[in-house]
Amino acid sequence: MADFKVVGKPIPRLDGPPKVTGQARFLADRMRLDLPGAWVGGTVRSDVPYGRLKEIRFDEAFDWSRVAVVTAKDLPGPNFVHIVRDEYPILAEETVNYVTQAVALIAAPDAETLAAALAAVTLEIEPMTPVMTIDESLTKKSIIWGEDNVVDSYRVDGGDVARGFEEADLIVEGTYSTGLQEQIYLEPQGMGAIPHDDGTMEITGSIQCPYYVHNAVKTALGLDDARVRVVQTEVGGGFGGKEDYPSILGVRAAVLANKIKKPVVMIYDRTEDLHATPKRHPARIHHKTGVKRDGTITAMEIDIVMDAGAYTTLTMVILQRSVLHATGCYYTPTAQVRGRAVATNTPPTGAFRGFGAPQSIFAVERQMDKIADLLGMDPLDLRLKNTIKNGMRFPYKQVLESGVCAHDVLARAAELSGYREKRARYAREAAEAEARGDRYRRGIGISVALHGGGFTGAAEDTMGTTTRVAYRDGVFVLYTTSVDMGQGAATVLPQIAAEVLGVPIDNVRHPLPDTYECPNSGPTVASRSTMFIGRVLAQTCREIVRRLRDFVAELDDTDPAETTFEDGVFTVASGKKTSILEAADEYVKKFGALEETQKFENRGKSAWDPEKFEGDAYKGYGWIAVSLEVEVDMDTYEANPVHATVVAEVGRAINPVLASGQLEGGVLQGCGWSHIESVEVDDKGRYTASHMSEYLVPTFLDAPKWNVEMLEVPCEVGPFGAKGIGELPANGGAPAFLSAVQNATGVFAPYIPLTGEKLWMELEKLHGEKYATEDETQKGGASR
Repeated sequence: MADFKVVGKPIPRLDGPPKVTGQARFLADRMRLDLPGAWVGGTVRSDVPYGRLKEIRFDEAFDWSRVAVVTAKDLPGPNFVHIVRDEYPILAEETVNYVTQAVALIAAPDAETLAAALAAVTLEIEPMTPVMTIDESLTKKSIIWGEDNVVDSYRVDGGDVARGFEEADLIVEGTYSTGLQEQIYLEPQGMGAIPHDDGTMEITGSIQCPYYVHNAVKTALGLDDARVRVVQTEVGGGFGGKEDYPSILGVRAAVLANKIKKPVVMIYDRTEDLHATPKRHPARIHHKTGVKRDGTITAMEIDIVMDAGAYTTLTMVILQRSVLHATGCYYTPTAQVRGRAVATNTPPTGAFRGFGAPQSIFAVERQMDKIADLLGMDPLDLRLKNTIKNGMRFPYKQVLESGVCAHDVLARAAELSGYREKRARYAREAAEAEARGDRYRRGIGISVALHGGGFTGAAEDTMGTTTRVAYRDGVFVLYTTSVDMGQGAATVLPQIAAEVLGVPIDNVRHPLPDTYECPNSGPTVASRSTMFIGRVLAQTCREIVRRLRDFVAELDDTDPAETTFEDGVFTVASGKKTSILEAADEYVKKFGALEETQKFENRGKSAWDPEKFEGDAYKGYGWIAVSLEVEVDMDTYEANPVHATVVAEVGRAINPVLASGQLEGGVLQGCGWSHIESVEVDDKGRYTASHMSEYLVPTFLDAPKWNVEMLEVPCEVGPFGAKGIGELPANGGAPAFLSAVQNATGVFAPYIPLTGEKLWMELEKLHGEKYATEDETQKGGASR
C-alpha cells in the first residue's frame, strides 16, 4: 500500500469547528449581518393542479405602493429558467400545471408586510382535467405534454431477448414501485439577490451548483457573464435537492431585486419547502427474467416508467442513469431495457441522492429475491452466481477489464454479518414465534449495488472541469466550485492537494465558491467531486510542483531533471534542499504571484454513442453490499433496522472516517425511504406532508449498529485511485430492508415505502396467493 502522508488519514472536518461554534454563515446569517435592509420575497402560488389562468386580482384595500409585484408580463427576459430544457416557467402565464406553481412574486420591506400582501392576492383559474398518476398519463386521459405525455425515453438493446427466454427453464415477472422521497436537508431552500450600482447582479445562497445558478440568472435578466456573480454561503445539506431548485429561486429573487434595485432574500419555511420543491421520482418498473433451474440468468426485459411531474427539470439525465443501472450488478447475456418518464399535473420531481439508480436497483434486487424464492435458492447464492465479473459486458456494451467487485463485496458482507446462519435461524424462529404469538421477530436481508461515478456518457470529457490553485502568504488556496453540503468536500479536496504539494493540511485552504474567483469545476453532483474535481485539482497542484521545481533548479543553475521532490522538499543536484513553501515565497518575490489553472483531460480510451445510447457509460463504478437485520413489532407493525453490515469498494478512501459516514448515512437514508418516509399526492394535487411530524425521517434512535468495511481497488481516473461514493450507499438500503422484513414475516413486498399500515395489510393477505398469477409463468404456459 502506498505510503501517504495526508491521503487515507482520518483528518477531522476542516469546516467542523466554525459550524459547531456558530461562526459559519448561512444565507440567513449573511443577509441579517451584511444586508440588514434587504427586502423579503414571497410567491403567489396556484392551488389548482391544471387550469387556465384567467386573472390575478389584487385587493384594493391593500396599499400596493408598499410592495413590489412581478407577474409574467413584467419579466425582463424570457419566461423560463435555464436548466436542462428551457421550458420551466419563471411564472405561470396562461396555464397553471401543478399545485404550488408560482404565478406572481412580491417583495416587501419586512415579513409582516409580505404576508399581508400575499393574503391580498387571489387567482381566478378555470380548472381543466388534470393528469395525476403514471397510469392516467400513459392512457392519455389528457394530453399535457407533447403528443403522448412522454417527457423523455431511452432504450438499451443488449441482444436477442427472445432467444434468451427460449433458453430459460423459468420465466419470472414482477412489477415494482417506489414512492416520492423528500430530501429534508437541515436548511430549507433560500436565495438572495443583491443588485450593484455597476449593473452587476450578485446571487448568494444555499446551492450545490454555482454555475448552474449563474447561467440561469444571466439568461433570465439578459446579462453577460461578467454581470452575474454567484457567491456561495454555507450549505445546510442538499442531497440533490439544491441542484436545480436554487436556479429557480435565484432567478425569482433576481427578478425582484432587479425591479426594486434593492437586495431581496427568499427563504422558505419547512412547509413551503415540502410543498413546492422537487422530490425523488416515483417509479414503476416491470421485470421479466429468464433463468435456468440452477439460477443462471438468460435474459432480462425491463420497462421503467417514472413520474416527471409537470416539467422536465433534471428528468432527462435522471432517467438515463436509471436505465443504465437497471440490470444492477448482474450479467445477463441478453437484455432489453426501456425507460420512459411521463408528465403529470404534480410538482416537478428532480434530483435526489442516487439520481434514478435507487429506483432501478430496488426493482432488480427485489426481482432477484423473487426468483430465488421460486427456485428454492438462498437469495445470496442466486446473486453470487450471477454477479458481473471482469471482462463481462454490460447490456449497454461497456466492458470493464478490471475493478469489478460486486462478487467481492457481496461475499464479504455475507461473511461479516453471518448472513447464512442468521437467515436460516431467523426464519425458523419466526415460525416458532408465530406459533407462540410472540411480539417481536427478527429478519436479515442482503443486497448488492453499483453506482457509476461522474456524469453519464461523454459529459465529463466535454464539460471542461477546471480548477485553480494560488499561493497566498504561506497557504495554497484551492479555487473550485465544489460545494461542501455536509459530505466532506471542504476536507477531502485539501487532503488531495496537501498530499501532492507535500505540505501539512494547515497550509491548504478551500474557500466557499465565488464565480468571480473560481473557474467552473462543474456542479457538486453525480458523485464527481472527489473523482473528477479532485483529479483536476491534483493535476493543478502537480503543475505548481513542476513550476517550482524548474524555478529552484534555475536558481541553482542545475538541470530540472536532476531535481527531486519528496515530502514537500526539493533537492537539487548539489544536495541543497528547499521546502515548497520557501520556494513558493521566493517565486512570489520574483514574479509577483504563483498560481496555476488546469482543465480535465481524458487520457484513457472512452467511447459513448449518445444516439445508440451505448458504450462507456461511466469511467468508474463503486460497489456496495448491505446485509441488514431488522426487528419487527407484530403489535404495532413497526420494522426497525438493528444491525447493518456494509462492505463497499471505494477505490481509495481519501478520508476513511468521512467515507464511512457517507456509507452509513446513505444506507440509513435508503432504509427511511423503504418504510417510514411516506408522502403522496392527494386528489387535489397537494403533497400530503406539510411538516416533519407528517414526514418522518430516521433519527439516531432509528439507526442500526454499524459494521462498515471498505475495499480499495484503485481507479485510474480518480486522484490516488479514489472513486465517488456519495450516492452509492443510497442504492442498497431499501432492498436489503424489505428482504429482511420478508425473512422475519414472510411478506414479499414489491413496493416502498412499506409503512406499518401497509405491512399489516400484507400480513392479512399472506394466507392467499403469495404472488399474483400474472407475475410469473412457467415456460410452456403453466402458471404459478
